[in-house]
Amino acid sequence: MKREIIAIDERSRLIVPTDSDKIWMSETELAELFGVIGPTIRAAIKAVYKSGVLKERETKRYIRLLNGHRIDVYNMEVVASLAFRLNTRGAAVFRKWLIQRATAPTRAVAPIIIQYKEGFIC
Repeated sequence: MKREIIAIDERSRLIVPTDSDKIWMSETELAELFGVIGPTIRAAIKAVYKSGVLKERETKRYIRLLNGHRIDVYNMEVVASLAFRLNTRGAAVFRKWLIQRATAPTRAVAPIIIQYKEGFIC
């Protein structure tokens, strides 16, 4: 499975892959993104699943890495949920990005005009 991760660079700029369906992150990668330790991530993930907001079978996968080890990875829905559960700089950067994406105006598509005989159809 080809997967991608979200990261924050040294200037607090968010690096998000364009295809959110390929975003699958391990607990270690999530801890690094949000600037917390592993047990904090595990507790937050457990709380999200316990609340019933997300279903574990839909948002978690068990994959094999190139080195042969196996790990659990979580999709974009879990990442977004954690951003609203944690109070860190990384979580704030990601929340801000999510809110900007959700509230950004949609681009208007120019109408297509086709000449049909003597009139126009829009």
